[in-house]
Amino acid sequence: MKRRTFVLGSAIAPAALASVDQDIPKYRIVTPYHAEQHYRIPGTVVSVHSAKSIDETTEKADPNVVREMMTRGMLGLTGETKLGDAWRRFIEPSDIVGIKVNCSGAPKVCSNPFVVAEIVRNLTAVGVKPANIQIYERFEDQLKSVGYAKYLDQEVPIQAVEVPRGSIRNYDPKTYVEVDFFGEDDTRSNMIRWVTERFTKIINVPNMKDHGAAGVTGCLKNMAYGNFSNVARSHKWEKTNTKTFIGTLASTEPLRSRVVLNVMDGLKGVWHGGPFVLNPKFVFYPKIIAFTTDPVSADRLLIDIIETERKSKGANSVWDRSRDQLISSGRSVDPTKNHFIREPGHIEYASSLGLGVYDINKIKNKKIEV
Repeated sequence: MKRRTFVLGSAIAPAALASVDQDIPKYRIVTPYHAEQHYRIPGTVVSVHSAKSIDETTEKADPNVVREMMTRGMLGLTGETKLGDAWRRFIEPSDIVGIKVNCSGAPKVCSNPFVVAEIVRNLTAVGVKPANIQIYERFEDQLKSVGYAKYLDQEVPIQAVEVPRGSIRNYDPKTYVEVDFFGEDDTRSNMIRWVTERFTKIINVPNMKDHGAAGVTGCLKNMAYGNFSNVARSHKWEKTNTKTFIGTLASTEPLRSRVVLNVMDGLKGVWHGGPFVLNPKFVFYPKIIAFTTDPVSADRLLIDIIETERKSKGANSVWDRSRDQLISSGRSVDPTKNHFIREPGHIEYASSLGLGVYDINKIKNKKIEV
């Protein structure tokens, strides 16, 4: 184990040296797991848009339109002509599949139940047993507020990691990232035990949201902070270490390999105050579902979506690092103010760790209208 720790810790050095910011915390990655080979399409994102997907007045999605968007997206991503063949690119009947939802903004903005239900329906259609599908999130109160069960055709496990909140029972003591940010007592973030010991594949279902510390929160942050313990310690006062922490967590095996598909739910989004919904006026409606195996590419496109919406509302840029824009305490409900110095650069940093394509000129964004 000690030798494995040394090898993995050393692997971060080239990325760190390549970064413009030399103030990089010293990370120690401990994992007994190796990389796994799965189907990947680097630098490709399929963005499916439908004006009919959600009613902005009632905020209810249309399940039939969502189904069509999901079908078109999966076929567009894989190039297959049959939906079952598209899903079989990623999933086999013998797989145990985790569906990582995002409920931090629930019930107002979360991984839409119709999107999640459609994923479950397609998994069972290709032969995965319902008992081998698990919808999960870290915190029970957030997960329960959505009520995913009533949207599903079949009963599947729906479980929170921390029951009660703060419990470490479902985290793996053998797989963790250790780093001291601010002299905190607990310097380890452990991976969820289901990821290491149960799931063979993971489908990541984030939202399109801004984030006070990370700049935006999409595929990478839902993958990283959503699958480890003790992560909020990365940002304190105005300082945030999200630039390097998100990518470091997301690149740790077996999480890195087992997230085989990202389905970004952009039916609703949050343009300020994320990852929560501090005020309903910060909700907007991209009416998009994006499909990719490349979390970096999807998040790079997300920056532009959030930035465009913020600009249209007169908010400051997610790239604004001026200390004049900081507030001293509490969460900012003023879209011209930040609580932290935002780090949307976490997406480019993640690309330096081999997690995907960041260069906008090298990303193939296939747009489909339904």
